[in-house]
Amino acid sequence: MSASITNVADLSDRSIMGDDRLARTSRMAYVVAVISLIAAAFVAWKQNDPHGLAMIWLQNGIFVLTLSLGAFFFVMVQHITNAGWAVAIRRVAEAQAANLTWIWVLFLVPMFWLLITNREWNGFGHGLAIIWPWADMAHLSEHSPAEGAIVAQKTAFLNPTFFMIRACFYFAFWALATRWFLKTSRRQDQTGDATLSTKMRYAAAPCLILFALTSTFAAVDWIMSLSPAWFSTMFGIYFFAGTCAGGFSIIALGCLRLQSMGYLRGVITAEHYQDIGKMIWAFGIVFWAYIAFSQYMLIWYGNLPEETVWFLARQVGDWAWVSVALLFGHFVIPFLFFISRWMKRWRGTLAFGALWMLAFAWIDIYWLVMPVVPQDVATFTTYDALASAYATTSTGLGNPLNYLMLVGFVGISIGSATGRLSQGSVLCRRDPRLNESLQFENI
Repeated sequence: MSASITNVADLSDRSIMGDDRLARTSRMAYVVAVISLIAAAFVAWKQNDPHGLAMIWLQNGIFVLTLSLGAFFFVMVQHITNAGWAVAIRRVAEAQAANLTWIWVLFLVPMFWLLITNREWNGFGHGLAIIWPWADMAHLSEHSPAEGAIVAQKTAFLNPTFFMIRACFYFAFWALATRWFLKTSRRQDQTGDATLSTKMRYAAAPCLILFALTSTFAAVDWIMSLSPAWFSTMFGIYFFAGTCAGGFSIIALGCLRLQSMGYLRGVITAEHYQDIGKMIWAFGIVFWAYIAFSQYMLIWYGNLPEETVWFLARQVGDWAWVSVALLFGHFVIPFLFFISRWMKRWRGTLAFGALWMLAFAWIDIYWLVMPVVPQDVATFTTYDALASAYATTSTGLGNPLNYLMLVGFVGISIGSATGRLSQGSVLCRRDPRLNESLQFENI
C-alpha cells in the first residue's frame, strides 16, 4: 500500500509549484479585504465611537495574529520532533506563519490610541478611558480608587514606554524567526542540502522557548491588562491553546483549498488530514477545555473578589450566553465531532470542522477582549443583585463593524499567505523526509 501511495503522488511542476492560480487567489483576497475595510471605515465614521473602533480593531488584530502564531508553533514542533509525516503540509504552515513579518502593522492603530492624550478621542462610558486603563493612572485612580491602588503597584511593568519596548521585541522575534524558517526551507528546495533540516531542528528548540515567553507576555500585555487589576497565572497557556485551535484549523483549510485548485494531488492524503485533525482535537479542543476549566475552577474555588470580578463581567446580561456557547461550541460539540477518525479523514467534514473551530476561536478572542467589568461592582452585596442590574448588558456582536473588520484582516492574511505560496514550491520538495511523508499511514 505504501508503494501505491508513492506512485499516485503527482510531483510535477503544475502540482507542486505556485503559479498564477495562487496569484489570482491572492489578488481576489486583497480586493475583498480592501472593499471590506472601506465599508468598515464608513461604518466607523457613522458610529463615531473611537473607543469601540479601537477595541474591535484590537480584537480582530489579535485573532489574525493567533492564526499565524499557531502555524509558527506547528512548524517548530514538526522540526524539533523530526516528524516526517508533516513534510507534505509544512509549506502551508510556513507561509501562514510568515505573515508575522507584517502583522505588526495591524497593531499600530491600538498603539496609536495608547499614545493619544486628546480626551475626546479617548472618551467612552464613564468619562475618560482608553483601551488599556493603566495608561492613564490619574483617571483610573479618580474613577476607580480601589482598582487604581492595585494597579499603581504594577506601574513598573504597566507603563506605555516599557509596553511599547516589549511589543517591539515580540514582533521582531516573530518576524525574524518565521522569515528564517521559510527562507531556509526554500533554500533546501533549491539545493537539496539535508543539513538544513538539522539546522532548522536545532533552531526550533530555542525558538520554542522564546515563542512560549513572547506569546505569554503578549497575551498578558494586550488582553489581560485590559482589566489591569485582574490576574491569572494560566492566562498565557489559555491564549496558547487558542492559537492552536485557529492556527491548525487554517492549515487544514489551506491544504484542502490547494488540493481543490489542483495542487499537491496525491501528495496530501487522508492520512495527513487525519493527523492534522488529531492536532486540532488534542490542542485546540481538549487542551483548551482543560486549561479553561482549570483557570475557572481555581478562581471559583479561591473566591477572591479581585479575581472573580473578571468572570462576573462574562456572566451578566448577554455575555452569559456567549460563555455557554463557548463551552458547547469550542469543546462539547467539536470534541464529539473530531473524536471520530472519519470526520478527520473526509475532506468535507474536516473543512466543516475547521471552519467551525475558526468561528469559535474568533468568538473566544472576542470574549476575552470585549467585556467590561462593571464599574460599580463593589457596591453590590450579592451576585444576584449584580446580575439583575446588568441583565440587559449587550455583547455588541450585532455590530457590523466586527465582521467587516474580520473579513478585511483575514482577507489580508489569506492574500499574503497565498501570494507567498505563488512565488515558489507549495511543497518542501527536497526535504530528506519527503518520501516518509508520501508513504505515511496511520495505524
